Amino acid sequence: MSRRIKPEKREVIPDVRFNNQHVQMMINRIMLNGKKSTVTTLVYDAIDAISAKTGKEGIEVFEQALRNVGPAMEVRPRRVGGATYQVPMEVSPERRLTLAMRWIIAASRARSGKSYSEKLAGELMDAAENQGASIRRKEETHKMAEANRAFSHFRM
Repeated sequence: MSRRIKPEKREVIPDVRFNNQHVQMMINRIMLNGKKSTVTTLVYDAIDAISAKTGKEGIEVFEQALRNVGPAMEVRPRRVGGATYQVPMEVSPERRLTLAMRWIIAASRARSGKSYSEKLAGELMDAAENQGASIRRKEETHKMAEANRAFSHFRM
């Protein structure tokens, strides 16, 4: 079943320090139990740590990581005559960003290490250099799409 109406996209207000929507979206996604100020501090600490370690602008490394992790293709299940096929589809820019953030957050939570800000900084730096768990996740997604190319004629 598909929906009759799509909910309208909410406008994200950019964060205070970098005036960047993606940073604010990341803060909102990491947040647990409504503790926004705590998460904001963690994210800013992570970006500062990236600046200190790489010598580059932390926000640029953050954006590069999001670009690198976002998948171009994914598989979606599609029922055709009793059988469910995994149909490869292109990923829209909004979903690409959403998946990238989700995977980076999951990978940084799974990392062993010290504080969450250090885990996040490590994962973002790895992703900016095309390595780490979130990049592996993207490559798995691409492999799945490639393996199921035979079903690409079932596009929705």
